[in-house]
Parts: sequence; structure tokens; C-alpha cells
Amino acid sequence: MKKGLLSLIGIIMIIMILSACSNYKFKPDVNYPIEDFTMTDHRGDKITLEDLKGEPWLAMFIFTNCTTVCPPMTFNMTEIQSELVDRGVEDYKIVAFSVDPEFDSPEVLAKYLSLYPVPDDSKWHLLTGYDQKFIEQFAMNSFKTFVKKPDNGGEVTHMSTFHLVDETGTVVKNYSGYSETEGGVPFDTIAIDIKTLIEERLGK
Repeated sequence: MKKGLLSLIGIIMIIMILSACSNYKFKPDVNYPIEDFTMTDHRGDKITLEDLKGEPWLAMFIFTNCTTVCPPMTFNMTEIQSELVDRGVEDYKIVAFSVDPEFDSPEVLAKYLSLYPVPDDSKWHLLTGYDQKFIEQFAMNSFKTFVKKPDNGGEVTHMSTFHLVDETGTVVKNYSGYSETEGGVPFDTIAIDIKTLIEERLGK
């Protein structure tokens, strides 16, 4: 009798969890419209803000000579894409803005990305084709994030944040893109948020 009751309680708890997941509604934390831009991606193609609209996208700020947070951030982004693939999510993009555009040519960015286990390269745009002053102002104005290249020529300072942008080109949520502690990067949450944004846009 007691064993049967425990089993029943377990079933009820599972149903409640599944019900909560199915009723999940995306709630934006921020509302930062992104200013128009024209940049060049790692394939040499021109990319504008208008090109990215219509689907949610996940953005980050990195550079290829980075010896600290950029490599794990890029790897973490591939892990998020793996989560999206596992969940059957297709209508999204991944965008990385170089904070060292003078060095990061399209060819350099392409070589950099080839070093990582990217599940689907077609979703990625590693962007360059602007000057240092522009990316520092663009990062602050559009993403409210700090980018600064030291005058002494040291490594560029930037944040290790992943930014979720909705289909209208507005930043709606920020996440940790790098953490030295296990579980610091919310892979599942990011994948679920992207999937939910897509489903809400389609009216599912």
C-alpha cells in the first residue's frame, strides 16, 4: 500500500513538471533595440541587421587572439547549438562580433571557427569589417556591454556574456557565457528560451 502511494506521488510529480515545462512562457529581462549595421562575416558575405531579423539569434563578443575567456565561450556556444539540435530547433542564428577587427579578417575568423566542434556552421556568422572605435560604441549602445582595447596594445577587454536577440533585432535576455564553476553556463535554459521564442512567434 505504502509503495503504491509513493509510486502515485512520483507519477503526479512528473506530470506537474511536464505541465510546467509545456506552459513555459518566455519573459524578457531587457529591451535593447540594436542599431543598424553592415558587417562582413567569416565567409566574406555582407551581413546587415535586416538579414538577421525574422529569427532569434544568440550573440557574443570575442576575438581570435584571446587567451582567456573567448575559447571556452566559443566552445560553450557549440554546446548550446548541440542542445538546439537535440531539441529539433532550426530557425535561429549564432553571431559573434570580433572586438579586434584590425586583426580578425574573415579568413582569420573562418580558421578560428574551424578549430571548434560546430554542429552546424551554416547558422554561424563571425563578424568583422569595422574599426575599433565602432565596435566599442556599438557594443555599449546596442548591447550595453563593455569593450575596450588598451592603448598599450594589450588584450581587448570585453564581457563574457551571451545575449539573446529576438526576431525583431532587440536584445531580450543575457546569460553567463563563461564560468569556472560547473553549471555556471545555463545551456538548457538558453536552448529552451530560443525554442520558446520561435514557437511563440509561430503561434504554437
